[in-house]
Amino acid sequence: MHEEVPRSAEGRLIGIARRPRSRAPMEEIAFVDVATGGGLDGDHKGLKFPRRGVTILAREDWEAAIAGLADLAGPVPLPWTTRRANLLVEGVVLPQAKGAILTVGPLLLEVTAETYPCSRMEAAHRGLLRALGPDWRGGVTCKVVEGGRIEAGDRVVIVSSPKPHRPKLPG
Repeated sequence: MHEEVPRSAEGRLIGIARRPRSRAPMEEIAFVDVATGGGLDGDHKGLKFPRRGVTILAREDWEAAIAGLADLAGPVPLPWTTRRANLLVEGVVLPQAKGAILTVGPLLLEVTAETYPCSRMEAAHRGLLRALGPDWRGGVTCKVVEGGRIEAGDRVVIVSSPKPHRPKLPG
């Protein structure tokens, strides 16, 4: 069962990135067409893995993760594209539940999973894999229910979300 999310669950799209092939560097772009049942035009994963067509990262989560990497030299200057997500949003708390529905501009997206950090994060910076682990800091993976053209500045709205599943541990 979905619960309606208050209007305060709104933010904006501040970054778009794609990669033309596996392991290629991320390419930041100002706008892009996104296919229903697929992903970003020119991104290698969208059509190949429709349940993972678009990945979204919250700026606030990224900043929290890299803040934990700071040392005596100060903050670690890692760009958000290090995470290899397609979209960077701000001002909105991404739902931590499969089946949540959100919009990004004209897109209608369904959260299919947490975007789990991989070993490429550790290769980018020691400790980043662990820093992205808690509280879905690595972002969400989405299926594109309705496509369209998006651009930086588009509104992001959490439409509905199941309650997060938090397993109870014995003890």
